[in-house]
Amino acid sequence: MNVFGISAEHLDAFVARWEQRAALMRTRPGFIDSRLHRARSAETRFQLVNVSHWESREAWEAATADPEFRERAQAAQDDPQTRITSSRGLYDVVVEFSAATAEPE
Repeated sequence: MNVFGISAEHLDAFVARWEQRAALMRTRPGFIDSRLHRARSAETRFQLVNVSHWESREAWEAATADPEFRERAQAAQDDPQTRITSSRGLYDVVVEFSAATAEPE
């Protein structure tokens, strides 16, 4: 997961660049999927939340260590047009729920 603090006026520019980085990541071994979530309120602390799934921690680490990805990620951090704060981490599922299904009668 990666949460982004960014002002509302910079969201669209950041999302466009994020799509470019995500396109790169999807070509890396072990990538499963990724979703970027946008807050519904401009008052929300983290305007964007990325949730990605990888086959393994090692696959994710290799992908994020890639020089091309690092360069693009650093450019996003340094861009004065889209000031952001970012906090990423790896998480394990501890509770999972899905829609209840009715028992046949």
